[in-house]
Amino acid sequence: MTEDKKPAEAGDPEAEIDDAAAAAPDAPAEDLSDDPLAAAEARIEQLEAEISDLRDRSLRALADAENTRRRSERELADARKYASSGFAKDLLNVSDNLGRALESVPEELRERDENLKTLVVGVEMVEKDLLTAFERQGITKIEPLGEKFDHTYHQAMFEVPDSPEPAGTIVQLLQPGYVMHDRLLRPAMVAVSKGQQNSPPDDTGHVDTTA
Repeated sequence: MTEDKKPAEAGDPEAEIDDAAAAAPDAPAEDLSDDPLAAAEARIEQLEAEISDLRDRSLRALADAENTRRRSERELADARKYASSGFAKDLLNVSDNLGRALESVPEELRERDENLKTLVVGVEMVEKDLLTAFERQGITKIEPLGEKFDHTYHQAMFEVPDSPEPAGTIVQLLQPGYVMHDRLLRPAMVAVSKGQQNSPPDDTGHVDTTA
């Protein structure tokens, strides 16, 4: 015979707890992985992060491409602008020799000899044509006599003491210089005034003749 289970006596706490536990159904554990809304939100956040990263990479790539394009255009423009600079440098001595040839013939000798005068006129025309060709290529002659010394465009060969001109003034042109657009082809070789010994120095300071 089976022993009948005695009913819980009224007022027994342990018996009441056991009865409540037996009567309560099992509660399922919360699992976010089974929540489709949470999974969708997580996927959206992941995709947004990937899109943001791809956008940044795309913008950087576009910026690099634009910088490369601009640099290439600038280099191409410079190549066209200064393409003839090497050839022009070779012609500078030609211009110098034409100028020396004209300076070597005194004016009174030209007037006395008609043939010599005609020759000088021809040399002057050649020099003029050469300088005109230089100008078409953006080449300008530098003849800074009487100007302030500028080491960017001038090369001081020596200083002239006790000159009436202020210190730092170019008082003699030994060889003209040339610039092509904004690029120096050859500096002008000059002599610079040292100023009078008793005169106060100006703000140009001492001219470096070792350039």
